[in-house]
Amino acid sequence: MTEYEKILQQYWGYPKFRALQQEIIESVCQGRDTLGLMPTGGGKSITFQVAALSKPGICIVVTPLIALMKDQVDNLKRRGIRAVAIYSGMSRDEIELAFNNCILGDYKFLYISPERLKTQLFIDFVTKMKVNLLAIDESHCISQWGYDFRPSYLEIANVRELLPKVPVLALTATATPDVVDDIQEKLNFKEKNVFSKSFERKNLTYNVFEKNDKIGALLQICSKNKGTGIVYVGTRKETIEVAYTLQQNGFVADFYHGGLDAKTRTKKQETWMHTPNEIMVSTNAFGMGIDKPDVRFVVHLNIPESLEAYFQEAGRAGRDEKESQAYLFYNEQDIQKIKLNFERKYPPFDYIRQVYDSLANYCSIGVGEGEGVSADYDLMDFCKKFKLSPLETMNSIKILEEEGLILTSDPEETQSKVQILVNRTELYRYQVSNSNLDSFVKFLLRNYTGLFNELTYVNEVEMARKANCAPEVISNYLSYLQKMDLILYHPAKQTPVVVFLRDRKEKDSLRLNEKRILERKARQQVRLEAMIKYVTNKNHCRSVLLLEYFGEKAVARCGNCDACLSRNEIDVNALTFDYIVDDLKKMLRTEPMSISDVIAKLPQHSEREVREVIKYLLDKEKIVYASGARLQWNS
Repeated sequence: MTEYEKILQQYWGYPKFRALQQEIIESVCQGRDTLGLMPTGGGKSITFQVAALSKPGICIVVTPLIALMKDQVDNLKRRGIRAVAIYSGMSRDEIELAFNNCILGDYKFLYISPERLKTQLFIDFVTKMKVNLLAIDESHCISQWGYDFRPSYLEIANVRELLPKVPVLALTATATPDVVDDIQEKLNFKEKNVFSKSFERKNLTYNVFEKNDKIGALLQICSKNKGTGIVYVGTRKETIEVAYTLQQNGFVADFYHGGLDAKTRTKKQETWMHTPNEIMVSTNAFGMGIDKPDVRFVVHLNIPESLEAYFQEAGRAGRDEKESQAYLFYNEQDIQKIKLNFERKYPPFDYIRQVYDSLANYCSIGVGEGEGVSADYDLMDFCKKFKLSPLETMNSIKILEEEGLILTSDPEETQSKVQILVNRTELYRYQVSNSNLDSFVKFLLRNYTGLFNELTYVNEVEMARKANCAPEVISNYLSYLQKMDLILYHPAKQTPVVVFLRDRKEKDSLRLNEKRILERKARQQVRLEAMIKYVTNKNHCRSVLLLEYFGEKAVARCGNCDACLSRNEIDVNALTFDYIVDDLKKMLRTEPMSISDVIAKLPQHSEREVREVIKYLLDKEKIVYASGARLQWNS
C-alpha cells in the first residue's frame, strides 16, 4: 500500500483510488505543475486533499463556488482535518484571525475566493505561511476562451510569483482543447503536463426530444424513472409552478432558486440530500458543490447556454455509476428565445458605464474613492431608483465583474458566525457572576464546538427552535455577549453585497476592455451555435457529439440515446450507415439525383441498405425531394 493509499484509507475509508487520481497526486507531489481533467463527480477534490496531507504545510485552494467551499470545509472537519474558508462578505477581523491561524499551522487547508488573492491583506500574510500546494478548482475560469471566464483568476499568476517553489494543481471538469492550453499558459506552467480522464459516462444516457407539451413529457419521465431527480427550468417563477404541478400529480417535489434566503436554501438542499425520491425543480443556481450520488435523472425544460453548462448539469445524475438518464426538451420557440437572450447578455458599452455610475451613486461612493468599500444593494430597488432595465442591468453588472471593477455576493456567503474571545476560565468566571446568562452560554457551548478556536457558523433559527423561543431572543443574547467583549458575533446579512474593487472613475473616463468583451461575445456565439446544433441533431449519438466537442476522437456510439435508438430501427450496421450517409451528402449537395441514380453510384453497398438509409434520412428531413422526384441534401 502506497503512502497516498494509506491517507485515502485513513481519512476517507476507500481501499483504492479511482482512475487517474493517484497519477495526478504523484505528479504534483514530485513538484510538477499539473492539470487534471476529470468529469463531474470524478473525484477531483481527493487529488489535492491527499497530496496536501502527504506533505508538511498548508494547501491553498482557490475556488469561486461558495457552496463548494463550505461543503468541503465541513467534510474535512468531519474527518478530523482542520480547514478554513475565506470569501467575500467576511469582515477584516475574521480574515486576519483565519490568516494568523494559517501561519501558526492550525489549518491544513485554506479555501479562498479568487477575488481575495490581490488584496494587500492576503499578500501580506501568504508569504508567511508554509504553503505546500496551490490547488485551482474550476480552472477553466482563468481562460477568457472558457465558458465561465472570471478575470479575478488571472491574479493566480501573481500569487505564483510570491510562492515560486510551490507546485500548482489545476482541476476542471469542462475544458475544450484550446482552453486546456490556455489554462496552462495563464498559470505559468513550467512545462505542459495534462492528465485527462475520458469524459465518457457509460452509465448516463443523454436524450433530446422536441416537445410542445413539456410538462406532459416531464410527468411521463418522472413516472418512468423512480428515485431522486433534478429538473432545470429557466426562471424562478417556473421553479414554483413546475414543483407545484409535480406535487399535484403525486410526486415528492420542491423548488429552489437564487432568490431564496440563505437559511431556506440550506434547508431545502439538506432535505433533498437525505430524501431518496425527491425531485428538485431549480434554476441553474442549484447543484454547485452538491455531491448526491444517487440522482437517477436530470431533466432540462430549457436549452442551456452552452454544452459546457449542459454537461456539468446533466452530469449530476448517476455519480454512483448506476444507470441514469438525462433529458432535454425543446421547441422552436426555445431556440429563438435563447438567441434573443444571448444578444441581451451584451448591452451597449454606454449602458454598462451608466450602470456603473448609477451603482456608485446608489452606494454613496464619490469619484476617486471606494476601493474595498462594500455596501448592501437590492437589484430591483436599484433599477427602480435609476429607471434601469433589470435584465440589461444584471448583465451589465456581470460584465463589470468580469472587468474586475466590482464584485457581488449573495447573502448565503455571510452566514452568522460566532467565536469566543476569552479563555474557558474567564468565561466561567463571567457565568458565575452573571447567573442570568449562565444558561444561555451553556446552551451555546452544547450546540457548537470549536467556538474557542475559530469563527463558527451558527443558526439563530435552529437555536431558537431548540430553546423554544423567538430567533430575536437568541440574536439579542449574542449581541449582548459581544457588547461585553466575550464573543465576536457576525450576524448573517439578509441582502446581497456589492464590493468596489477599484476607486470610482468618472463615467466617461471609465475604461472597458471593449475588444476583449467583443471577442468573448464571439466565442460565446460559437458555443451557442454548438448548443443549438446539438439540440437539433437527430442522427448522431448524443454522447459522441459531447465527447467530440471536448476533443475526444474515435468514440464509440452509446447505443442508448434517442438518436442511436432511432438509427437502430433500420437494419443497417453503424459503420455502413455512416459510410452511406457520407457518400449521400457529397453527391446530393452537388446536384439533385433520382433514387435509381444514387443506387447506381453506390455499387459498394447493397440496394436494400441504401434504400433503408435514404428512407431514414427522408424521415429526419436531412434529405428532401426536389423537382422531378429527385433527392437533394437539405442544407
